[in-house]
Amino acid sequence: MPENNFPKLHNAMWPGIVGKGEPGGDPFIGLDDMLAMTAKAEVDGVKFDGVDLFMSDPHTSIDSKVKDVKALASKLRKHKLKAGSIVAPVWGVTGGGCAMGSEEERNAFLTQVRKACAIGSRLRDLGVRPHGVIRIDSSAPVADWAKDPKGNTKLIAQTFKEAAKIAKDHGERLAAEGEICWGGMHSWKHMLELLEAVGMPKVLGFQADMSHTLLYTLGENAPKHRIVKKNFNWEPGETHAALTKLSDALRPWTIDFHVAQNDGTVYGSGSHEKTGRHCQATDPNGKLNIVRDSAYWLRNSQNRVTKKIRHICWDGCMFSNAVMTQQQTWNDILAAMIQVRKYHGWHE
Repeated sequence: MPENNFPKLHNAMWPGIVGKGEPGGDPFIGLDDMLAMTAKAEVDGVKFDGVDLFMSDPHTSIDSKVKDVKALASKLRKHKLKAGSIVAPVWGVTGGGCAMGSEEERNAFLTQVRKACAIGSRLRDLGVRPHGVIRIDSSAPVADWAKDPKGNTKLIAQTFKEAAKIAKDHGERLAAEGEICWGGMHSWKHMLELLEAVGMPKVLGFQADMSHTLLYTLGENAPKHRIVKKNFNWEPGETHAALTKLSDALRPWTIDFHVAQNDGTVYGSGSHEKTGRHCQATDPNGKLNIVRDSAYWLRNSQNRVTKKIRHICWDGCMFSNAVMTQQQTWNDILAAMIQVRKYHGWHE
């Protein structure tokens, strides 16, 4: 039997930006450096296949011209990397707007989605992006959403529907990120309600991140949707039952997947506080078994590999620069990713 070559193994570029560049914090790590460290990683002759991108300065401007996108494609080819999923900068601080906000804010949100889809489509035309989606979230604080849950979820769904139409016109799909800091998406039940309200599963689906979805089971930011008991202590049986319930509900919607580790805390960094602690692959405090627990998202309830996810991505958000600039960090991550593919992948 030949070794599995799917899903493809990608590294995320946004950890060089998210939570960085703020007073008192770590400076940004440029895209060139992130690409170089990714390309240099190697384990037993296996290397990363590609990267997932963040369409925001100082990496890649959402207002990139044709020549800029061509230059990006050239950089990827130079490093023998493909592009995969793309984060659309839908937040107000990056020129977007709240998906449940004023008409002006929602239009700004949609404009950013349109621009990200155009860049993603162009990268496909240039032959460097064989698969991947456009990632979005509600750009809404949980506390603001909670002022009118039903009304705000309806507004977010309307905005997402319009965004999905834009994506469809560009031959793209959107993935709504399951992260506890975004209003209307901050619990597994709210996320499911939103996806069903949009009702366009072929165009708009769910992005599961192992670190963030673990916090769904704990009811962070939505205690009434907690799956495990309050005195939960990471017992294997209860962890399995919780992750099974969670993934059975959201797996049918899942079109993008992040491999990650979490120590069970919600500490973030900079403006991205309380988002879920991504840990290093080898962190002894990690609550997940990376290879085993990837199965909840990459296999169905009959334990068969779904083959729906063409590439998986490691999300190292909130890693300090001291950690990120050590080449061993990326080798350890790649080693974990290789094992995920070995046990839950396939060959084409």
